[in-house]
This record gives sequence, C-alpha cells and structure tokens, in this order.
Amino acid sequence: MRKTGFVCHESYFWHDTGNGALFLPPGGWIESDIHSENPATKRRFKNLLERSGLSSSLTYLEPRLATREQVQLYHTSEYIDKVKKLSDTTGGDAGELALVGSGSYEIALLSTGGALTAVDAVMTGQVDNVYALTRPPGHHAEKELGMGFCLFNNVAIAAAYARETYNLKRILVLDWDVHHGNGTESAFYDESGVLFISLHQEMNFPPERGLAEHVGEGEGEGFNVNIPLPAGTGNAGYMYAFETVVKPIVDQFQPELILLSAGQDPSMFDPLARMMVTAEGFRTFTSFMLKLADKHCDGRLVACHEGGYSAPYVPFCSLAIVEEMSGIRTEVEDPFIAAMYKIPTNELYDIQKQYVDQVKEIQSKYWNMEYQASL
Repeated sequence: MRKTGFVCHESYFWHDTGNGALFLPPGGWIESDIHSENPATKRRFKNLLERSGLSSSLTYLEPRLATREQVQLYHTSEYIDKVKKLSDTTGGDAGELALVGSGSYEIALLSTGGALTAVDAVMTGQVDNVYALTRPPGHHAEKELGMGFCLFNNVAIAAAYARETYNLKRILVLDWDVHHGNGTESAFYDESGVLFISLHQEMNFPPERGLAEHVGEGEGEGFNVNIPLPAGTGNAGYMYAFETVVKPIVDQFQPELILLSAGQDPSMFDPLARMMVTAEGFRTFTSFMLKLADKHCDGRLVACHEGGYSAPYVPFCSLAIVEEMSGIRTEVEDPFIAAMYKIPTNELYDIQKQYVDQVKEIQSKYWNMEYQASL
C-alpha cells in the first residue's frame, strides 16, 4: 500500500459550461443537449470512490485558491483579467471553446490551487502520490488564450511552481489525454528542465498540434516528445509506446517529480475520440508510471484529471488509476468489459507499431532509444 492523497472540492462541480451539443452551443439546427464538459463524469467518479469504500483509505487534501501571482507563472495578466471579467458579468468564451460561467474564475483558481496543493503534499512527504480530481481542466490553455474547455493550465502552473518552490531541475509532464496537451507543450517548448511527453490520437484536437516532428526548440530541442497514435489504438498500442519510447527517455532524463495529465478520453466509449483503451489499460499505464516514479523520484507522482466524456465509463477508468496508485483493490469490476470481450484492444497492430517506431526514429537524434536494453 501507498499513502495516496485525493484532491477534490464541491465547487469543481459548479463550474457551469451551460447547454450544448458535444462542444457547440445550441442554436440553428443544433438542438439543446448537455455540454460534453459537464460535471457528470467527475461527480460519478467521486461517487464510485465512495461507494467502493476506497475514498476512506485516501488522504483528503483540501485545495486552496491559487494566487494571481501563481497563475501568472504561465498566463498573462491580460488573459487572467479576461477570465475574471467574463466570470463576474455575463460569462462567455475565454478563447476557443473555453466557456466561462458565473463564478468560474474563482473555481478555476481553486482547480489550479488543487494541483499546487498536490505538489506540496508529495514534495513535503505528506503522501506518496496524489490524484487531483480538478475541474475545469487545464492542458489546452495557452498563455494568452483559453482553449478546449480549459481556463488555467493546472499542470503547467504546477510544474513552474514546483521548480520555483522546491528548486527542482528536472520535471516530467506526461499527458495521456486523447487530445494533445498543446498549452503544456507551449509552456516549456524552449526549455530543458521540463520534459513533456504526450500520447494522443493523431489529427484530433487541436488541429495541427502534437506532430511527432514537434520536438522543441532552442534549449528545449529534444525535450518535447509527441507520440501521435492512430484511431483504434488500444491497451497494447499504448503500452508499446510506453515501453519503447517513454521508458528509455525518462530513464535518461531522471525526473525529480512526475506530473500526469490524466485524461480518460482514450477509453473505448468516449464520444470525442476514437481510441480503445479499457479501465484495465489505464491501470497498466498507472503501474508503469509508478515504477518510473519509484525508480527516479521516490514515488513522487501527481495525477491531475483532464478530459474524459463518457459519464458511465470514466468512473471505472479513474477508479482503476487510484486503486493502482494506492495499492488497494476494491471489489469493483469493470461491468462493461464483458460486453466488449471480442474487441482486440490488447493486440498490437502493425500500423500502431509503425507510428511509434517513427517517433523512436525522430527521438533517436536526442536520446539513446535502446537505453533500457543496455541496463
């Protein structure tokens, strides 16, 4: 067993994205529906944690409000003012599909503050690792622009905060959300102190981002690793990427802290993606990252919830992650997997291998991609 922290707050569920259809507002030919980034997936995950009994074995960490100065570790003052003005008045879009409702500014500060609270907890040894069930999400948010449901970039700010507060020299940010973490990439694209690795569905959101040849620039060249995967990739394809690209690079980088952008939208039931990962797949990903954390940074790992839009299935994927982080298995079984037993999610297909091998070839300019074999 590990001592696992859990960050959550009722306010996270009160961030209001309004009505919509998937990610668009209703109107014209679009009949009103529930916006994809609604609280249901996260609230149902919290409910399952409690129903399973696992929540009682976690260390609850009360999130704090991030200060304006902390948010400015990444975002501009002008952008912060924009979010606050929208929040205080009529609401609206803070950029591209980044909806602000009444009171969303304060909730976004609390979401970012949850990530900072999690960093403090692992860095001071209060817990071994933390799952932060924060909302609104953050990894798409750019320096001057909200994007893709994200207002403030929780993980990017947390990484900058960890460097400033704890004098860390090497931080790994790994993003397995199905959509590319463009905002986090932008934050550290020309820096070598933060290694950013993103596994995502190719040619999904946002357009023209997350290409394998986007490797960073200047001092940061080689410290940005994009692993675009073809639609239909399941557990086996992801694990091939983890084992053959992520592991040798991380072993050479030797991070002092690992931050995960944990979006459970690569799942087989997600409406905004076309991947085939199961709850057991997310458990395997987590186990893999925990071993890297144990090896390099005394187990210090913080997972911040990002996307995931299948209200019935995200709770089971996320529960598997927290079970693995804590080392506690509950009685909960994946109730959906039996109906999908013929889906070959655990088979590695040639096209998936080709995509990952292309990344290996590109990254071999900067890293010894056979490093793990020589240990």
